Amino acid sequence: MGVVYTCGQIVKLLETKITLVEANEGIAAIPSFGRNACRNRKVTMSELIEPDVNLNFYQIMNRGSRTSDEAKEFKGFLKIYIANWAGISKYQ
Repeated sequence: MGVVYTCGQIVKLLETKITLVEANEGIAAIPSFGRNACRNRKVTMSELIEPDVNLNFYQIMNRGSRTSDEAKEFKGFLKIYIANWAGISKYQ
């Protein structure tokens, strides 16, 4: 394609990426949940559509603690909610 890629500094924090792009110090690929952080900033966003990228969610908890009944209930709710939102019938 004739594109030359040179890797410069790599940053991980979403706000840092947006700030560097705003300062014209490069470009960034960010997850869709970063859309709100880009509002009222001097950046433009466009959806990357090829290839299609899935975002996985993980539950984290303190290794030494027991999962509360409330946390178990919320996890069940969240699975169903996300599945419904994504159109997946596995949890419906």
